[in-house]
Amino acid sequence: MAKVKEKKRFIKKLFSKYRLVILNEDTFEERFAIKLTRLNVFVLVSLSAIILVVLTTLLIAFTTLREFIPGYSSTALKRQALELNYKTDSLHRVISLNEQYYASIKKVLTGDVAAVNFNKDSIMDAVRKDELTEMVLRSREDSLLREKVSKEDKFNIFETEAIASNFVLFPPANGKISSPYSIEDKHYAVDIVVPKDTPVKATADGTVIFAEWTAETGYVIIIEHRQELLSVYKHNASISKTQGDLVKAGEVIALAGSTGEYSTGPHLHFELWSKGYPVNPTNFIDFE
Repeated sequence: MAKVKEKKRFIKKLFSKYRLVILNEDTFEERFAIKLTRLNVFVLVSLSAIILVVLTTLLIAFTTLREFIPGYSSTALKRQALELNYKTDSLHRVISLNEQYYASIKKVLTGDVAAVNFNKDSIMDAVRKDELTEMVLRSREDSLLREKVSKEDKFNIFETEAIASNFVLFPPANGKISSPYSIEDKHYAVDIVVPKDTPVKATADGTVIFAEWTAETGYVIIIEHRQELLSVYKHNASISKTQGDLVKAGEVIALAGSTGEYSTGPHLHFELWSKGYPVNPTNFIDFE
């Protein structure tokens, strides 16, 4: 019974009417009056709070006022972050390409040429199949073409005769070859005996992509030429070019010497690399 009485008393208080009056302080004239109940006040305050929350949310979501609230990033910052993301992706690609490029230069410096393992039986089977195909399809014109191609240089670094005529390789130095090019000995260069401080010249027009000191081969210069050709000059006493320099054919780039752990006397260690593979320099240059 007591609980029921308290409940009725509470409901009565909610619906009890009160009058809110605004008076003129000097004349006590009634300017405004309104009848209210506690329930009306509660509902009014609740609705006002809900409307205030909704309006604040709309202002934050659809206007620039949110940029003044701590924790929210501005539109300019988001745009910069997006641009930086694109630039980072582009730089990542450039770095990847540079790593591949530097890896090829490292292979030139170290003379690391990967060996390819062949299956002898599969090669013999392929040769037999080729012979049978040639016997069936060979014609007079085909025979003439095959004979012409077979006479061409197997290790020609030029794609056409026109390119070869316009791209001449000059000897970097003249002298006797003490150690020839040898695939069996993994000596992918020719060693030219020259007096100390003999001028070393660029074999063709190109760009210096490496000009540094190495412990094994002393002062080294690598020049990039057309047709994906690289020329390498090792064991120099000094170098007169830096990375990024443009050089002309016959221009002095270094002085011959005997620097580096692998050197046994004054000479020029000269290499030619075509498309990532070493070629015999004596096939294209007369050093004597």
